[in-house]
Amino acid sequence: MNAMMFSELDRDLATLDAAKEEWARTSVAERITLLRKVKEALHPVVGDWVAAAVKGKRIPDGSPLAGEEWTSGPFALMRACNGLIETLSELEGKAFLDRLKMRQTVSGQLAVTVTPHDIWDRLLLSGIKAEVWMQKHVMVENLADHVATLYDTPLEQRQGKVALVLGAGNIAAIAPLDCFQKLFLENQVVLLKLNPVNDYLLPMLTAALKPLIDRDALRIVTGGGAEGGYLSEHPLVSELHITGAGATHDAIVWGRGEEAAANRKAGTPKNNRRFTSELGAVCPTIVVPGPWSKRDIRFQAENLATQKMHNSGFNCVACQVLILPSGWRLKSDLMRETMAAIAASSRPGYYPGADDRLADFAAHGKIRETIMRKDGPDCIITNADEDPWFTETEIFAPAMSIHEIDSLDVETYLREAIAYANDTLHGTLGANILIHPTTRRALGKQRFEALIAELRYGTIAINAWTGLAFLLSQCPWGAFPGHTPEDVQSGIGTVHNSYMFSAPERTVIEAPWEPFPWSLLSGRMTLLPKPPWFITNKRADRLGRQLTEFEYRPGWSKIPGLFLNALQG
Repeated sequence: MNAMMFSELDRDLATLDAAKEEWARTSVAERITLLRKVKEALHPVVGDWVAAAVKGKRIPDGSPLAGEEWTSGPFALMRACNGLIETLSELEGKAFLDRLKMRQTVSGQLAVTVTPHDIWDRLLLSGIKAEVWMQKHVMVENLADHVATLYDTPLEQRQGKVALVLGAGNIAAIAPLDCFQKLFLENQVVLLKLNPVNDYLLPMLTAALKPLIDRDALRIVTGGGAEGGYLSEHPLVSELHITGAGATHDAIVWGRGEEAAANRKAGTPKNNRRFTSELGAVCPTIVVPGPWSKRDIRFQAENLATQKMHNSGFNCVACQVLILPSGWRLKSDLMRETMAAIAASSRPGYYPGADDRLADFAAHGKIRETIMRKDGPDCIITNADEDPWFTETEIFAPAMSIHEIDSLDVETYLREAIAYANDTLHGTLGANILIHPTTRRALGKQRFEALIAELRYGTIAINAWTGLAFLLSQCPWGAFPGHTPEDVQSGIGTVHNSYMFSAPERTVIEAPWEPFPWSLLSGRMTLLPKPPWFITNKRADRLGRQLTEFEYRPGWSKIPGLFLNALQG
């Protein structure tokens, strides 16, 4: 890295450092104004944003898969602006809490419903529900003490900090949403270093976040490992946040090779700044045996294919271990339909190192299935029990392992599956459960909830994919609490979280078992057709654009067009 680049980074950090106290003491009214300005600045560049992402990820022109770039890019950022504006607008007396439904779980925890939270959610996310389960010391009586806590400090007493955010290269909204966490929930100014994989977003992010840049609350830079290393150790940086690989986190905190080993042994980190993170996991999907129809199998196979192949498999919360009941008579049918859905997906393996990781994956065990794909790397399936490597290593590519459990008794099966996920798989970011409503009713609401309470993951999706919670800004996103720099697993802290909960334990999100209109025939009231995040949705690109426009300016006139494309998806 040349001296000019050093000096530019130094200048950016000096500017942020000079503005940090003023930002920390910025009024709520001004923050609301800034977020509204961000929405207005974002709106003109959403098309360019998606076009750049489509080109960077080599998605074919006109492909519905461009919908992934709409929903996981400008839509997610626009929705986060709306969520924060709503919370800040009702911050006095924390009045926004009055509109949230609360209950006590079987485990004795406080659960707060964050979705649906308005009429638009009930229409556009019909049948989807998300609860945030608080840590056990948080109760209804003291919830206000654990929400937006930094805003409890009088304005003139607030202290500013400079945070370094190391952006992720796979999902476009991650970096700006991580910045929002530091800016609006932690009162810190931010230097964002984009990942080289998607630094093509620099012009769009610079334009969209210009109100914050003009306010000297944010600077955005590019660069590789040299720039990241320099910034990580810069004396003006007080805190760090990364969404990425655990190896990168550990290299910053402990160093590399012999230096890292010596630092760990001595308990003396190379970098002892506060460091929050989201670092992925070996995420499981638990398939519960039950009376699935052929239609159920087809729909849930598309759900499973999406959990694995969304963004071509380059997601930290992609399904990596599929847990199946070995004696279930429908197991082969489900796998056949799932493999067909994966085979039909055409998406290049754009992320660097994918071929090497796939070769490494294949070398660790006998390949159970190879799913041929027309325009992308083949998806490899192995047995998870052949090598501990499969349960300890996040593949970050189109590959998946299978673990089978003998029991067909639902409660026994779920207990074994949950114990396996908790005790064997690396990380605690997200876990999915597919369970037929009849099976769930037979098990009983309380017993099922008690089992969920035992599953130690930051997000649990029931008949959904945990990636949905990423898109909904109300949901805290991160690992199950309790990790440390010494054993960081899926990371420390949360992001998103527009209600500003300071002590969440997990998000539990649910989706309808089957789509509209079949849901009505089964007596289940939901208007949600094939979800727009499914890789099989033929109108995902149009829906993504329409949903982004809706978040920019909600209105009844936009509903018919959304429903029409949703029904044709």
